[in-house]
Amino acid sequence: MASLKELRTRITSVKSTRQITSAMKMVSAAKLKRAQDAIVQMRPYANKMKEILQNVSATLDSSEGVYSQEREVKNVLLVVITSNRGLCGGFNSNVIKRTNLAIKEEFANANVEILPIGKKAFDAFKNTEYMHKNEHLPKEYNSIFDNLDYEHVAPIAEAVMQRFVDGDYDKVMFVYNQFKNAATQIVQLEQFLPLVPEQTETSSAQTEYIFQPSKDYIVEDLIPKSLKIQLYKALLDSNASEHGARMTAMHQATDNATELINSLTLSYNKARQAAITNEILEIVAGAEALN
Repeated sequence: MASLKELRTRITSVKSTRQITSAMKMVSAAKLKRAQDAIVQMRPYANKMKEILQNVSATLDSSEGVYSQEREVKNVLLVVITSNRGLCGGFNSNVIKRTNLAIKEEFANANVEILPIGKKAFDAFKNTEYMHKNEHLPKEYNSIFDNLDYEHVAPIAEAVMQRFVDGDYDKVMFVYNQFKNAATQIVQLEQFLPLVPEQTETSSAQTEYIFQPSKDYIVEDLIPKSLKIQLYKALLDSNASEHGARMTAMHQATDNATELINSLTLSYNKARQAAITNEILEIVAGAEALN
């Protein structure tokens, strides 16, 4: 059994750890509220705009719909979105596992390159053969989460879109955590380019549209803007998911620390009581020996 001093030291250490995890939980809870509000407000607009412009793109010919051209899939770019920091459970590892699965299964016959957004994704793939070698794209975008807004996200989307238009990549996919609630994040493998209309029972690629403003304006302005918004939405989803995952992980860590402190305190009290009992027995035995 550990000595009383060792138990006291360990109890003090676990209490300090519990203070840290509790503080991190509260910080993540405050950040989660802002991040959750941002994605909940953005998602309906982004999804509806994507649906409409996907159907509009299907009515364009190959010379007009540069973002809807479907080519033989030889080169694929996976935009992998993680966080810059850990201590958030399986948030980052789930995205990395899904990326590796996509490379082995969905795109086994294609040349796959990865554009990491977030330090954890960069660290996971920086020494692999899948790290992109395109000179027109930076190696990583770790600093994007320091100031996450549309103005900073748009240049990233523009760079990726231009690489697709130039034919460097035949398909671009996002891998990220979609925010559902504080305790649940859903790993998504989502197609970014080319734009393909969703096949549902009620939708048809042959729908007739009356364009207002002009068709040229929609092709040149609204479709690129919609694509930038899709990347922005994915980053907002990932940001909210990160704070939710970290808050949940720190809540569990705090509960575990509390249980450990209670267990150690019980062991400490038992050891202290046993030491007192032994001292009393020694005193009694000494007194009897004198008699």
